[in-house]
Amino acid sequence: MSESKLAGRFFDAAIGLLQRVRDEESANIAAAGTAMADAVADGGRLFAFGAGHSSLAAQDVVYRAGGLALMNLLAVPGVVGVDVMPATLGSALERVDGLAGAVLDSSPAAAGDVLVIISLSGRNALPVEMAMNARALGLTVIGVTSVAYAHETRSRHTSGTFLKDHCDIVLDSKIAVGDAELTHEGIEAPFAPASTVVTSALMQATMAAAAERLAERGIEPPMLRSGNVDGGHEWNGRVMTEYRDRIFFRH
Repeated sequence: MSESKLAGRFFDAAIGLLQRVRDEESANIAAAGTAMADAVADGGRLFAFGAGHSSLAAQDVVYRAGGLALMNLLAVPGVVGVDVMPATLGSALERVDGLAGAVLDSSPAAAGDVLVIISLSGRNALPVEMAMNARALGLTVIGVTSVAYAHETRSRHTSGTFLKDHCDIVLDSKIAVGDAELTHEGIEAPFAPASTVVTSALMQATMAAAAERLAERGIEPPMLRSGNVDGGHEWNGRVMTEYRDRIFFRH
């Protein structure tokens, strides 16, 4: 069977986007890593939030082999994944005013912590209000979003603002509006989204930058090892015991 030309085109598109964010977002990635390192060094906690498919990149850095043990998922019931029925309910919940404030008020997040908010469009009420409320509580907010949406779409929040407008640091994924890299004759809708690939790469690059900054300060980054390598469970047990007051996915 011959190779797929469309598959190759998708890889080319994804690689191009990865190269672009590596080159154009390097300073912001470094700043985000420094903010996380500051929080870890000062006894703070790390949280990540994303709704719908944006939650995939948030989940990718939580309780992850090779990841920072202190990264916690800030979960909003009904919007974390496509397991909610009907799936369209998750999208509807992203537009509900007041939900973000209720979630933050009932979460362990507090002043001095870092919250990464992932939203491709950054236009819905939930991520906008999440950022606004988090900053009001004294958290450092890192937004991972496509800034193009702020120029080419209208906000769905009553303020008319986007996620990027309420962040201390913004990581721009460079994803085009519509999140579809390919078109092809005979296929009416554009297809092949790359946002998950690029956003997850931005998150992992930020984790690496945070670990680098901690090591530069002589602080051992609290990393998790794979449970599928010898000694991994013992290593993770020690890390989770030492940092148990800042790890919430075990509670």
